[in-house]
Amino acid sequence: MVDKTLSDLSWDDFDEHRDPRPEGNQFDEVVDKAISRRGFLGGALAFGSGAAVFGTGLLSSTTAAKATKATAHAKFSFTPIDIATDHAVHVPAEYDHKVLVRWGDALWSEAKDAYSAEAGVSVDMSDKVFGENTDGMELFEVDGKQLIAVNSEYVNPKINLPKEADGSPRTADEVKLLKNLQGVTVMEVANSGDGYQVVVDSPYNRRITHETKMTLAGPLAGHALVQTKADPKGTTVKGTMNNCGSGKTLWGTYLTCEENFNGYFGATGAEPVGEGYKRYGIGGEGRYGYEKFDPRFDISNEPNEPHRHGFITEIDPSNPNSVPVKRTALGRFKHENAEMVHALDGRIVVYLGDDERGEYLYRYVSNGTYAPGRATDGLLDDGVLFVAKFNEDQTGEWLALTPETTGMTAADILCFTRLAASAVGATTMDRPEWVAANPLKAEAYCALTNNKNRGVKPNAGGDDTSVNAVNPRETNKYGQIVRWTPAGENHAADTFAWDLYVMAGNPTVYDNAYSGSDNVNAGNMFNSPDGMAFSSDGMLWIQTDGDYKNKGDFEGMGNNQMLVGDPETGEIARFMTVPNRAEVTGLCWSADKSVAFVGVQHPGGSWPDGTGNPRSSVVAVWRKDGATFG
Repeated sequence: MVDKTLSDLSWDDFDEHRDPRPEGNQFDEVVDKAISRRGFLGGALAFGSGAAVFGTGLLSSTTAAKATKATAHAKFSFTPIDIATDHAVHVPAEYDHKVLVRWGDALWSEAKDAYSAEAGVSVDMSDKVFGENTDGMELFEVDGKQLIAVNSEYVNPKINLPKEADGSPRTADEVKLLKNLQGVTVMEVANSGDGYQVVVDSPYNRRITHETKMTLAGPLAGHALVQTKADPKGTTVKGTMNNCGSGKTLWGTYLTCEENFNGYFGATGAEPVGEGYKRYGIGGEGRYGYEKFDPRFDISNEPNEPHRHGFITEIDPSNPNSVPVKRTALGRFKHENAEMVHALDGRIVVYLGDDERGEYLYRYVSNGTYAPGRATDGLLDDGVLFVAKFNEDQTGEWLALTPETTGMTAADILCFTRLAASAVGATTMDRPEWVAANPLKAEAYCALTNNKNRGVKPNAGGDDTSVNAVNPRETNKYGQIVRWTPAGENHAADTFAWDLYVMAGNPTVYDNAYSGSDNVNAGNMFNSPDGMAFSSDGMLWIQTDGDYKNKGDFEGMGNNQMLVGDPETGEIARFMTVPNRAEVTGLCWSADKSVAFVGVQHPGGSWPDGTGNPRSSVVAVWRKDGATFG
């Protein structure tokens, strides 16, 4: 039986439960510098040039940005809201909202009675309803229809298996249920005159689960590392799992990102030995006990099966019969999202974060070029993967991961990308989550959500995680957002300049580095930036996945929230709060930009129904006067 606590752990704590690491860094001699207000302002963040936040006086201790209440800026189309601690969604007075779709809602009419508060979802209908724990999502226009592709990252077994007191599956059918409620949903949405609704029985509706047939493409396809008993050719794989963030290609397909895939695998016998298993946290018991009912997830039986997951998977939402493709050229790690941009020379660039403490920020650059209407074959299969190095002088470089630079084979680089990044000496980061590129200028942002191990423990590969310029706080509980501008305004350039757009913190508790940068105040403070997206007007939308207890270091922060940041002034204002215990995950806009669709994952209480189970959902938000978002 699965340890009843495993599925209750956060994914980060699950990893450390499997592979606890001793304290490794000698940090005492630099901690005073890291948390000293003078050291904080005079060192890593004292940017003297025209940086949007740090060159406008926002770091001055006397700046008005430390006011106790956020004020509306001319570019903010709303009155900033207060924190909340209840089990409800709150938006500004100028806006309204309603739930678009909930876990268990039918995508086809045959599943209209599939969900009940007492029993959850029936096994036979579990691949015909909206999945659990919504995450990244994108909207697509296809032949005049609006389609949303949205991830279901993971499941809560105790809710889905109410007959099992500890939530542990005890039959193959119960495992099938958990598999089917995860993955990806493609659904048509339409404004019926009473707001947006899911179009039940739309020919575009589709569920993609842990059992859906997929193709492996790119340099790893067919390699011995991905060959299994069930697939000796190494070209066909079942399922995409732990789908966290998302992305959208320039040619209109969906990129879903496999994050904590390691937790789905376990061992019923002797475990394979290898550095790759340890670095990726593979071994021991699986989070859901799949390995006890499906030999595919038993690494004692199929040691290569984990090598077939942890990729970016491309899905064509316009064709419900299309076969999803795992793009191995973009590397294998805990992908958060995939932000695609067009370089000046026509090549495509995809920015990629590896969401684990002390891991890395990556970039993929295609060898081929893209133009609308041109064939896209090979663009995501033939290119070079890079990893970021941030220098103390606010410059940076992208280090190519090649056999020459890493001493590894090309296949090993893509299968064990973390080992390659360590080999070239990249900068360990405080959990690189979503990357967002500004549509109005050549710059990109990455949410570094937090890192309790910064300056305390090495990462899973033993790499040093001492404080550095881009990650300047020990035991970083609040997180920060880094911004970079590529040389020559070309995202394919190998060098860049960087600064910190914001350091989250609590100025009501601390008067040092942990109070945050000076664009954080008592009226807009937050912790753990996670999801990010730009609206078409160049405003940065920031979603949080952090501590919601509203006590101690987090007093005054309330529930998780979505904020809006102005890249030009550095001002940040709170737009939305979600139910207690929930995180805000995923954001996209209707085709006419009049409605924002926002994900609410793992809420507490009994939101949104008011009775029975809490149900992760997608919420539609719109301005009452009909004005657009950007």
